Amino acid sequence: MRPRLALCSLTLVALAATGCSGNTQEPIPRVTQPTDLPSQPTPTEQPEQTEGDGGGRNGPPRAEGTLVDLLEVPWGVDFLPDGAAVVTERMTGRVLRVTSDGDLGRLGAIGAVVPQGEAGLLGVAVSPDFEQDRALFFYLTTGTDNRVVRAELDGSSLATPTVVLDGIPAGFIHDGGRIAFGPDGHLYVTTGETGDPALAQDPESLAGKILRITPDGEPAPGNPDPDSPVYSLGHRNVQGLAWDDEGRLWASEFGDSTWDELNLVEKGGNYGWPEVEGKGDDERFVDPQVVWPVEDASPSGLAYADGHLWMAGLRGQRLWRIAVSARGRASAPTAFFTEDYGRLRTVVTAPDGLLWLTTSNQDGRGEPTPADDRIILVRP
Repeated sequence: MRPRLALCSLTLVALAATGCSGNTQEPIPRVTQPTDLPSQPTPTEQPEQTEGDGGGRNGPPRAEGTLVDLLEVPWGVDFLPDGAAVVTERMTGRVLRVTSDGDLGRLGAIGAVVPQGEAGLLGVAVSPDFEQDRALFFYLTTGTDNRVVRAELDGSSLATPTVVLDGIPAGFIHDGGRIAFGPDGHLYVTTGETGDPALAQDPESLAGKILRITPDGEPAPGNPDPDSPVYSLGHRNVQGLAWDDEGRLWASEFGDSTWDELNLVEKGGNYGWPEVEGKGDDERFVDPQVVWPVEDASPSGLAYADGHLWMAGLRGQRLWRIAVSARGRASAPTAFFTEDYGRLRTVVTAPDGLLWLTTSNQDGRGEPTPADDRIILVRP
């Protein structure tokens, strides 16, 4: 199926600094429940930390403190060439600019966002040619679909967005939403199966997939089907993407009731949902490299730094560090900051090598403190 492209524009509205009034948050169903677990590899426990250890490749990461607080469900984070970050808020639709010194400003808000359940304003990606085109890309939920839009940054404010790719199925749950430019210059987009598992195996549906498109929304050259944006399928709800030093693509994915997954993404790979959850040893499907019991992870953001993947856990309320070998094998997952900051949504590597870690305690499932939600600096 060829994606439906639109040239229409979305309304950009200026919202009050306190967020959108009138957005009432609906309860989110608890669709991930622990069960008796079959025998599969399980992650390691957090090693004992030595006070004063500054972190590093083999030592524990160190929290450097809160960069900004009092945010409302921050979801997407990506960096501008000047080192400042563009941050999205899922519920309010606001687009923020945050500097490495903690200065916070508002660039605008996307007026077409319909926040409900797990949907809203989700991922953001800065154009690799930003200094020439000033383009930012966003993944959001409207009243009819999920879509990717583009908006130029005009000085310190967003111009009116235009649609790049629409028609991605939307649901109350499992909307995917992570977008990122790969080393090849193409835009990778994660989608969820919206609570309808069969969509993940349907090659004609954009749901339950990782998509690969050009900045104009066309299927990227080299896709498995040249007329389709689908790069891989059989996904339940991917919310983390990261490339390692060798240019390999990794994805973190929500399981259902047993196993969350870390996958090495192959072109045209089928990752098995709903036929398989976790490692199924079925030749039709690609097995995950690492799995976690769902109560230990519920993974969202994924980053690569210092020879490791770093994965943020929502229900698990911890940051996972996973070693990656030169041959592309993931191993030795180790947990840090367990329950220190509550639900952790996004982790990204900043230009200075620090990790930016966002909390998600205002999302209807957490227990927010007066400071939530926050961006925390971590030295890996």
